[in-house]
Parts: sequence; C-alpha cells; structure tokens
Amino acid sequence: MSHHDRVTDEDLLSSARQADEAAFLRLYERHRAPLFRFAYRMLGSTEAAEDAVHDCFLSLMSNPERFDAARASLRTYLYAAVRNLSLKRIRQRTGETALDDLMEERGEGEEPLRKVLDAELSEVVRGAVESLPQLQRESLILFEYEGLSLSEIALVVEADVGTVKSRLHRARVQLRKLLGAYLESRQETLVVEK
Repeated sequence: MSHHDRVTDEDLLSSARQADEAAFLRLYERHRAPLFRFAYRMLGSTEAAEDAVHDCFLSLMSNPERFDAARASLRTYLYAAVRNLSLKRIRQRTGETALDDLMEERGEGEEPLRKVLDAELSEVVRGAVESLPQLQRESLILFEYEGLSLSEIALVVEADVGTVKSRLHRARVQLRKLLGAYLESRQETLVVEK
C-alpha cells in the first residue's frame, strides 16, 4: 500500500466537506473509473455513464450528510448512487421497471465465468451480459467485474445476501445458455493451449 492510500475515503470526505477541493478531487479520482465502468455496463452509453457518475459526485458534495459511514463504506454508497441514477435513466428510456422474476433457483457447478468476462472477449459476451434482466445484470457486474463482496452488493442493490446469490446464480445460468456454444469453442482452444 502506498502512503497516500492510507488516507481513508472518510478522511477525504470530511476534508471535502470543509470545501477542500483537493480532497474532493482525490475522492473523485479514486472512485471515478470503477463507477464509470459500472454505469457504462448498465447503460451501454459513454455519455449516459459519464452523466450518472458526475451526478453521483455532485449529490455527494451537495448533500454529504446522506452518506452515513456507520451504514456503509463510501465505495458502496457511491455504487448505490450510480445504480439509482442508472435505473432512473433506464426507466425513462423504457418507460417501465424491469423487475426480476422472483423465482428462486438453487444450483451448483458455479465454475467462475470470470476468465471469460475478464477478457471481455467479444461483442458476444458483452451482448449476453446486456441482455440479462436488470437486477441479475447489476449483481453480476458488481460481483464479477467490480469484485464487490456479496454483502456489499446486498447494500448497493438494497436486497439481502440470499437474494443477491440467487440473482447471480440465475445470471450465470442464463449466460451459459446464451454463451454455451461460444464458451465450448473457447474451452477447446484453452485445452489446446495448455
């Protein structure tokens, strides 16, 4: 850990509240990229994602009291704010709320998709992720791409851990269906390379 990483988000935020612009900029620099990636994967538009992140930081600065350090980390709070702004946009766009089917599924054999997702190998994968129902998509993105823990995701999406787990499971099942042939052809090449 480099020295400056020891300055916590909370330290920076309390300085930022005292109108310390440098502290605010450091917070912004520290969190902007992952928040932007998340918003971009939710919204599929650079411009919309930039707006969401911008609005999220703007609201943090105008209403810093909304963030409660006792309840969640700043990172979790910011993801939640970006998520809410993204959802608002999605609703405006589609005129409806995409609600997840409430069926709970139990499943095993969860070999990680991370390898495939990491490489963001192709339009195929991106298209498949984008076609997931919104609640499954956001959980998958936060878990597989952003590396949040299940309990952090639960805070961000305002659900309990069990719900997040089942959404992740359904997202993976759905992606396997969508990517079945594609993943199999990848598997073969992976085996050959060993």
